[in-house]
Amino acid sequence: MGKSAASNPSVEILEALKAGKVSVAEAQASLQAIQAANRSVLSCKVSQKGALSVYGLQRMPVTLYAQQWERLVAFQPQLLEFIKAHPELSRVKKEK
Repeated sequence: MGKSAASNPSVEILEALKAGKVSVAEAQASLQAIQAANRSVLSCKVSQKGALSVYGLQRMPVTLYAQQWERLVAFQPQLLEFIKAHPELSRVKKEK
């Protein structure tokens, strides 16, 4: 089942634009604000193959099996230390 307009702010904005309740500029600003907010939200989902996918880090989900996530989480202290020790290798991606 699809999302209803009541549960989807983007649809509500587009319907308000279609009805003439908001201007194109107002609709664009509202849609951009929603997109910016969605970029910072992380969510999880189980894939069809039983792996755990994390959405919101990048354009495509990051998908690993449970054991791989456990190994990665256990490796976190070393990973953070590596990032601190090598700032010249790590770049911060600028938000659009």
